[in-house]
Amino acid sequence: MTRASVTFLLTPLVLGATGRIGRALRYRWGPEAALWQARRAQSGAHWHVFDPLAQPEALAQAAQAAGQILCLAGTVPARGEDLALNTHLAEAAVRAGAAAGVRVVLISSAAVYGAGQGALHEETRLSPANPYGAAKADMEARARALAAELGVEVSVLRIGNIAGFDVILGGWKPGFRLDQFKDGRTPRRSYIGVLTLADVIAALMEAPNLPDVLNIAQPGPIEMGALLQAAGRDFATVPASDAAIAEVALDLGRLSGFLAPKMQLHVADPVQMVAEMALLEPHMKDEASP
Repeated sequence: MTRASVTFLLTPLVLGATGRIGRALRYRWGPEAALWQARRAQSGAHWHVFDPLAQPEALAQAAQAAGQILCLAGTVPARGEDLALNTHLAEAAVRAGAAAGVRVVLISSAAVYGAGQGALHEETRLSPANPYGAAKADMEARARALAAELGVEVSVLRIGNIAGFDVILGGWKPGFRLDQFKDGRTPRRSYIGVLTLADVIAALMEAPNLPDVLNIAQPGPIEMGALLQAAGRDFATVPASDAAIAEVALDLGRLSGFLAPKMQLHVADPVQMVAEMALLEPHMKDEASP
């Protein structure tokens, strides 16, 4: 998979661009493809340095120079920050979109579904099973309410596990253990490769209209054990408890249909996903962290 070069009709302002997804997009799309927001000075071109919450005027000015807003900004439990920041940052993006008259695309997570059974489609009732999922669900609801009040077009992308950014491949260390179920398999989840994710988001940002909500992953849930094996990472298995969840799979019918004119989603392949992360990894440290 070679590095792509993207030109958008409507230039995106990418908020939270120094995070892992932002770095993947910048590598895959090229620095010239978007306006990239950071809270601290970065090497390279096309950076806009400001705090979206502390400097709303700077956010509004950057939004005026863009044709759409992609909000990656947020936090995760590992950072020890208040998870309500996810909502505050999304609302700031919506207000900037309203002021500039541009649409806003928000990054959410499949964690909003919790431990649902069967293929989870966009209309599935949200039932988050942890504080992060609850925070993302709250972010979605509050951002949509504000968008309706201000008359802003908002789309939400609920992303499944990202191979290499997840707690399995990304969090591996010696002595790693996985649940093993009675059928001999390890947990199965909907995954997407890091560069495939960048390509999917690019295709969506090029579209003139987007659905309100889209699940984002590659077809076919894969075993976590298969992902580690593809990466050559050793792991042990332990009998899964009764509370362990064997499979969480996203319904991707809406996404596949929407992308069909421009790109085809390939079935999830652990080997390909590991290869995508290997291509990206050397570039993840090219620029200073936020």
